[in-house]
Amino acid sequence: MTSTGIRLHAPAPGWSISADVVVVGSGVAGLTAALRCGAAGLQTVVVTKARLDDGSTRWAQGGIAAALGEGDSPEQHLDDTLVAGAGLCDEEAVRILVTEGPDAVRRLISTGAQFDTDDEGGIQLTREGGHHRRRIAHAGGDATGAEISRALVAAVRARGMRTIENALVLDLLTDADGRTAGVTLHVMGEGQHDGVGAVHAPAVVLATGGMGQVFSATTNPSVSTGDGVALALRAGAEVSDLEFVQFHPTVLFLGPDAEGQQPLVSEAVRGEGAHLVDGDGVRFMTGQHELAELAPRDIVAKGIMRRMQEQGAEHMFLDARHFGADMWEHRFPTILAACRANGIDPVTEPIPVAPAAHYASGGVRTDSHGRTTVPGLYACGEVACTGVHGANRLASNSLLEGLVYAERIAADIAHGRADRSLPARPPRPVPDPEKPAHPLLAPEDRFTIQRIMTEGAGVLRSAASLQEAADHLQRLHSDARDALDENGKTSEPGVDTWETTNLLCVARVLVAAALLREETRGCHWREDHGGRDDTAWRRHIVVRLHPDRTLAVRTTDTADFPPTLPRDPGSAAAARPPVPQRPQEQ
Repeated sequence: MTSTGIRLHAPAPGWSISADVVVVGSGVAGLTAALRCGAAGLQTVVVTKARLDDGSTRWAQGGIAAALGEGDSPEQHLDDTLVAGAGLCDEEAVRILVTEGPDAVRRLISTGAQFDTDDEGGIQLTREGGHHRRRIAHAGGDATGAEISRALVAAVRARGMRTIENALVLDLLTDADGRTAGVTLHVMGEGQHDGVGAVHAPAVVLATGGMGQVFSATTNPSVSTGDGVALALRAGAEVSDLEFVQFHPTVLFLGPDAEGQQPLVSEAVRGEGAHLVDGDGVRFMTGQHELAELAPRDIVAKGIMRRMQEQGAEHMFLDARHFGADMWEHRFPTILAACRANGIDPVTEPIPVAPAAHYASGGVRTDSHGRTTVPGLYACGEVACTGVHGANRLASNSLLEGLVYAERIAADIAHGRADRSLPARPPRPVPDPEKPAHPLLAPEDRFTIQRIMTEGAGVLRSAASLQEAADHLQRLHSDARDALDENGKTSEPGVDTWETTNLLCVARVLVAAALLREETRGCHWREDHGGRDDTAWRRHIVVRLHPDRTLAVRTTDTADFPPTLPRDPGSAAAARPPVPQRPQEQ
């Protein structure tokens, strides 16, 4: 494996603009944060790597979880979330989610999102894995994310908010005190802000989504290359729980050599009564968990993988033929179309499915207001680790987390701005391009990284497979650094080069954490350590980058999560929004 060394730097901006807040990402978390910041009177700029309606949100099928139904409660939602999180959820973070979630959904509806309704005009609710109640609101049958994205994009455009599309954020700008001062970015295509430039702002909100493209097969779109996590690491922020990558159990199997984004078969299909069966038509999840096919995703994914291993099969089947054509066409039109486009008719035949990389439960470490360990830098949505998901995300909690924590971030920024008495300090000079801090990888290394990660750090992991992956990734890193030292100047880096380098960055951290965690917990499955070990491993693994780009890895007790962060200079210590408390048992 060889790499072409390319200089990593934040190039001198060819243009710059200023704002109060720059939001990076245009999914449910990013656009919600932008809208709430704008409503608070903050001059806000939205930066997104593709179009405003690209990204993972619009691909979300199942829906958004909230205690909206009769007989349901935030307390029941909390209990289901804690069980799914396998002992590593931060209960305070979950309580915020489930308590503030219902009103956040109602505000989303007032923004323009239209959910499916029942005969009485109320929100129609379904059930997914790990939920003991019907609490999943959906839109367009199985097009919930597309509807949420449509509504939020329309609201942003109606407000006339400043947006920069087709722009990859490169690095964080900081002032002389080490506080956030904006971002540098590379804008592609034709327009007012072509090339490399900067957005100066005292607050930066990372809402860049996930990193599923670190694996060969994923449900994530091509833009999900871990850019936010990599940027945060380079800026000195901490990340946590990156070993907990959720593999969705039921992804349409397109063949052993399929790569890139794969069609998802929503958990809501199982919620409506579909069965997982093997090649002989035998249900194999009954008896493994009280909820059978509706067990938490890590349990279902493991059940599928075990059956595949036992039978030497490449996939299992999801059987929903009993739905009939009418239900398929009205409740799951998107999935039906995807299946038929690939030669499968779920009305008349079972759907071949296998697990694929789906969601990063870990990310940039934040407190309950979305603040990271770098002052002025915030994170929300999949890029963040709020403590909500623990070792395994409960189905359909992701859209809700994006909503709730984006709103809390906007409130915190507005609060800090009102209290801040010190004038903003100018950013540090942008680093000299002739003095690179770190090499970039060649674009073709992306596929090498994906193969390494799929083989060594996929659904099934062991010390041997993870160590081999770590060695290969280190060799890629070293080869790129050596090539840079030998070649000196190289051509100007492009977006695909930055994406590949970001993938290597997050892959190294993920493998280091997975190698250290010697147990099986949630969606982290170690074949050589089959049991959950609460005595040694009911802890979080926290990683940051040293200045020389080596990894600093430590563990922290669950009581130390989320982090206690220092306040910004000049920010008053007034009370933040209260954290809902669990009622005392009578």
